[in-house]
Amino acid sequence: MTCRQISVSEWGEARMSEHKTVLVIDGQGGRIGKLLIEKIKASLPDEEIIAVGTNSIATSNMIKGGAENAATGENPVVAACRYADIIVGPVGIVVADSLLGEVTPVMAAAVGQSRAVKILIPMNRCEILVAGMSGTLTAGELTDRAVDLIKEHI
Repeated sequence: MTCRQISVSEWGEARMSEHKTVLVIDGQGGRIGKLLIEKIKASLPDEEIIAVGTNSIATSNMIKGGAENAATGENPVVAACRYADIIVGPVGIVVADSLLGEVTPVMAAAVGQSRAVKILIPMNRCEILVAGMSGTLTAGELTDRAVDLIKEHI
């Protein structure tokens, strides 16, 4: 599968269409991002999915999950947050220095300041604990719930 580079104007035009742009951000191995993309594509095949990894391994795995547009690093996170309608990823994407330091303060601020709906998956790792999360849900169950929330906001 190849990734297609799109211009800012194309991205802006896509936002005006009836379809939503879903930005999936992930780091480390990209397992959660890959699961999300597979499930989003299966349930919402017409929505645009942009994948941004905090590292190349995460990005590569999200491409394997079916992302058609993907990039890696801080600036792609910042740029994509400006145009996304929905941002989804592990809760650490809004916390500077999380994911073992992969999320920079600039990345966390871009996600937090974006006007997009944010759907965060509580992984309870890297010293970020979410009250009320018992840890009994699997990654698959958490991503299923995230996709249900995406459907509600499309």
